[in-house]
Amino acid sequence: MSFFSMTGISKLFGGASLTEEERANLVKEVMLMTLARAAASDTNIKSVEIDKVQEVLQARTGVDVPTSEIRVAANSALFEKISLEKYLTRSAKNLELEDRVDIIKALREVIGSDDRVSEMEQDFFNMVVKALDIPAANL
Repeated sequence: MSFFSMTGISKLFGGASLTEEERANLVKEVMLMTLARAAASDTNIKSVEIDKVQEVLQARTGVDVPTSEIRVAANSALFEKISLEKYLTRSAKNLELEDRVDIIKALREVIGSDDRVSEMEQDFFNMVVKALDIPAANL
């Protein structure tokens, strides 16, 4: 399965509603895009970060995502047209709170996997939490 088909988000931006299967795939798409972009959030993608994204995606989704797909997602041209924040905000409306919290937990695992958390990574984390509309009590 290729995560990068982006069918779930394409459908959302087209105004259509999602089937349960499409919603489940959207969770995976959002997790991939969020984690991949986190690896690039400090402008210096390290192999350890890509490895961690792969590990977390495998553990949380059961799918092996190739390094090349993670790198494409991290630098996706999709975000030249819409911001990641807008993508996450639109997606969040179709995700259960449990799924959104799981994405944040996965993000915590990835950010700092290179043994440091930069200010840009902190800003990225805060933006994702806000865009996914996660109450502080759930963090």
